[in-house]
Amino acid sequence: MPRKILALSLCLLPALALADPPSAPLPAREKQLVIVSFDGAHDNALWKKSLAMARRNGAHFTYFLSCTFLMTKADGREDYRAPGQRAGRSNVGFAQSRGEIAVRAGHIWQAHLEGHDIGSHACGHFDGKGWSEADWESEFGSFRTALVDAWKKTGKPEAEPAGWADFARNGIKGFRAPYLSLSDGLMPALKAFRFSYDASLVTKGPGWPKTEAGMPRFGLPLISEGPSHRPVIGMDYNLFIRHSMGVENRKDSARFEERTLAAYREAFNKEYDGERVPLQLGFHFVEMNGGAYWRALDRFLTETCGKPDVACVSYAEALPQIEAAREKADRSAF
Repeated sequence: MPRKILALSLCLLPALALADPPSAPLPAREKQLVIVSFDGAHDNALWKKSLAMARRNGAHFTYFLSCTFLMTKADGREDYRAPGQRAGRSNVGFAQSRGEIAVRAGHIWQAHLEGHDIGSHACGHFDGKGWSEADWESEFGSFRTALVDAWKKTGKPEAEPAGWADFARNGIKGFRAPYLSLSDGLMPALKAFRFSYDASLVTKGPGWPKTEAGMPRFGLPLISEGPSHRPVIGMDYNLFIRHSMGVENRKDSARFEERTLAAYREAFNKEYDGERVPLQLGFHFVEMNGGAYWRALDRFLTETCGKPDVACVSYAEALPQIEAAREKADRSAF
């Protein structure tokens, strides 16, 4: 993947307000949830790799898709205009060919059939901190159209699976904002497009989703990492910045992998042995520092997902389990 796309597609995190987790804890012996998500969801080789990882470990993931990877650049000039941008612009590029779109659409459908959660990461990965409600709605409309029309863009519309159109119009329930960058217009637009949850926040540690305007909002947590145990957002890009200042370093890949795995283990064990707050970990479809973070994830899931009372689930699967636990906690108060 070209470095300019890598640099622009990853989640930058300046000036983010930390969202405190809700104060009321759930019962300590609820099932420990591990929620893994991927932003971008474009590289077809990594689609195959992640789906195999999930099967091997009995896990379900959430894939936050950037919709410009379902169109070529020529398509984008005709069909996509982000708020405040000229037509055909994208910070993360487009599909290189119609064949590439066909393979990607096939992976999306396969993931859907295997029980994974497909969410929206908007389209061209623009910073929406100044966007109005109408701007967000425009971007969500572009996303929906791109997904509905994906098989047409392959040049083989007859290959569209039965059920794709309904999935594209009604099956996308979760959202994560590019750069985790928000504006006051986001929540009304999410509700207008019938999203069920938002995953664009950051929390001081693993936290329960907070409810805002009737919608659950998840946050990636700060977790302890490295010899000094300094907190870092539990996302591969933030570890990439921590370990190598965002410069690819394959020479020390094994060391970065071990540090990352140790951080995941520590964060998990604290919750598993404590209040069992869901642990969220975020990734991109880019193997930074020689794949250190994906390897650490695979090892972590292999040793974790099979433990008693652990469920490695998508955001969509986590929501009803969290709500059921909340109801149980409320009933126990009487």
